[in-house]
Order: sequence, then structure tokens, then C-alpha cells
Amino acid sequence: MVIGAGHGGLAMSRCLSERAIDHVVLERNEIANSWRTERWDSLRLLTPNWQCRLPGHEYAGDDPDGFMTMPEVVDFIIGYAKHIAAPVQTGTTVTSVRRTDDGYRVTTDNGEWQCATVVLASGSFNVPHLPVFADAVPAAVATITPNQYRNPDSVAEGGVLVVGASATGVQIAHELQRSGRQVMLAVGEHVRGPRLYRGRDIQWWMEMAGVLGERYDEVDDIVRARRVPSMQLAGSPERATFDLNALTATGVKLVGRLAGIRDGRAQFSGSLRNKCELADLKLGRLLNVLDEWATANGLDDETAPPHRFDPTVVPNPPVLGLDLTNGEIQTILWATGFRPDYSWLDVDVLDGKGMVRHDGGVVDSPGMYLIGTPFLRRRKSSFMDGAREDAQDLIVELAAFLDRGTR
Repeated sequence: MVIGAGHGGLAMSRCLSERAIDHVVLERNEIANSWRTERWDSLRLLTPNWQCRLPGHEYAGDDPDGFMTMPEVVDFIIGYAKHIAAPVQTGTTVTSVRRTDDGYRVTTDNGEWQCATVVLASGSFNVPHLPVFADAVPAAVATITPNQYRNPDSVAEGGVLVVGASATGVQIAHELQRSGRQVMLAVGEHVRGPRLYRGRDIQWWMEMAGVLGERYDEVDDIVRARRVPSMQLAGSPERATFDLNALTATGVKLVGRLAGIRDGRAQFSGSLRNKCELADLKLGRLLNVLDEWATANGLDDETAPPHRFDPTVVPNPPVLGLDLTNGEIQTILWATGFRPDYSWLDVDVLDGKGMVRHDGGVVDSPGMYLIGTPFLRRRKSSFMDGAREDAQDLIVELAAFLDRGTR
């Protein structure tokens, strides 16, 4: 049983079919539902089209260096499901998964299923993760999450405080600022990244140098690595960079991490400069790795010469507080991340933060597997191409489990 018909679940379906393993894919809505209903209008994939690869299928259009729009992503995934003849049952909501003596019982609103193995492919971005003080926002200030945001017209006129500076936060902040609103961006830990480096896409460099393929058992602290924010990238026809300097150039105002709200006043951390200097330092280290790889592989004459980017400019003195009752801010957009929803999973495999305990996708329960979460087996696990390789690894584990059961 595969639960979820996104690109991760479909990748597993293809690998199961290749081994003639009987299975069904359950989807509560439609195939690629989150891409259809929970993304804003202008969003494009932050990975180039050439990187859209799934088992037995890859991008074959005429714009390999472009970035798919959301309708194009939906068409790509639906086309993949048809191409592999995935046994998807849509409109079927899983309400419970329980262990039995010979596997798992999966209860849905369309009946029950018994299976030897379960693949959790429902995604890791189901429920917006809001800070504990979100309820302290004054009633006059509207709040919205990225899965509710569609375009600037879906946000009230007036100033906007965007909380969170990962890929989602910087893209929405940029779009809102360009719509004529004054945007303030609350910045905590973030990963700075240029769209282009030495004339080529940063994703090309990281793939070729082996950065994206780094495995979960090769890092010192995999728990922390799985919580690192997404790189500040965006897919745009102009292949523009969306770092903090690009945002401030459009008029976005930077403040530190939102630490709390008390008596209608937002309180910001004073660590903005430190966070930005750390992100700049990490970017420099990454570029050093890429430069070393280019030299070792004789590419220095084929690409532009190495260069470094200007340090992030931060306000001095920093803004430490903001009155949320004076009308300056009309909306707060929480770009503070998401958490998976496993309320239907009645198996003791969740940790204290509601995340599945697993070792590279092999869940802490016999015959249960996970796919589609950040750094599952590789640094690129949350991308389509990462799901492709993860599925090819996990099918080996799953098939071996079934073989042991048969013997």
C-alpha cells in the first residue's frame, strides 16, 4: 500500500511494478493534489526542468534550463502516472493504519485493506507550522499562510510582515513588494544561494560536484541537516537571484527573527547581522567546494572565472520592535514552514515532534517505509530527482523484506 499520489508515491509505484509487486496507491484527492491546490499563482519549480526526473520518465521539452509553472508540474506528474499505469485510487482518505499479525490494516472512507508493507508518501508539507505566539497577533491584523496565498490580490492593502526567509518567504516578499505594498521580512536562520554561478545554474554545480547527492549517513548530524531551511532560490524566466540583497534593492525592509508578540508589539531578535554573516560564510564555503571541483575536473577554461558575492547588507541599528496596532502592518504571512500530518497513523513510529522515526526511509516498524521528506537518503531528497533515487534504493529494502517473509 502506497499512501499518497504525489511524485514520491508514484516513483515508488513504478519501482514496485518493475518488480511485479502487487500494490495500490491511495490518494485522498486527485493526483498531484498539493501542486494543484496549495501553491501560489506565480510559483515555479526552483529546480531546472532538466532536473525533473522520475523512474522511467524525465522532462523531454524544449526548455531544459527553464522552470516549470505549477500547471506544468501538475501535467508532468499526471502524465507520469499515465505513463507507468500507476494503480491509483483517488478520492480515498486514509483514516487509520494499524499493525496486524501479518502486516498492516489500512482503513479508509472507502473500506479496509490488508497489506504486508506500507509506504508513507503523503508528504512533509501538510500543515503550516506557526509559532506558539501566533495567537497573540492583534485582531485587526490579518494572518495568512503560504498554502492560502495565491497572489497579491489575496492580501489586504497595506503593509505586510512576512515571517521566514527561506525560499517561500523571499519569493512571496518579493512579489508583494513589487505589488506596491511595503513589506517587512523577519529573517532567522537561512541558506543564501545565487541562481547562477560562473555562468551556470547553481543546481548544475551542486549536482555535478556531488553536493546534492550527499547521503544521510555521510553527515555528522542528520537530524539538524533535515531541518535546514531551503536555499533562497526561485525559478524565474530571468533566472534571477532572490537573496536578501536582491530584496532590499526593491525596498523590502529586513528585521531579525520574530521572537514574540506581547501587548500588540512584535519583538525581533537582535541577531540579524550574525545570521546573515553566517549565511554569507556558508555560501563562501559552498562556492569553494564548487571551485575546487571545477579545477579538479578541468572546467576552469570552460566556465566563467570564480567570483564572490557582496556581503548581505543589514540595517544599522537593527529594528527590535514594531507596533502591530498602529495600522502600519495590515497582514502577517507566516512563511515559517510546514509539518506532516500523521494523525491517521496509529503505529508507534512518531518522535516528540511528530516526525516519523526512520533510517534512510526504513521506518521503525517492520515493513513500513517513508519517501518524500527532506534529506531522506540524500540532500536532494525533497526534489523530484531525489525521490527517483530514493525510490530505487527503498525498493531494494522493501523487496528484501517481502522475500524474507515468503521464505
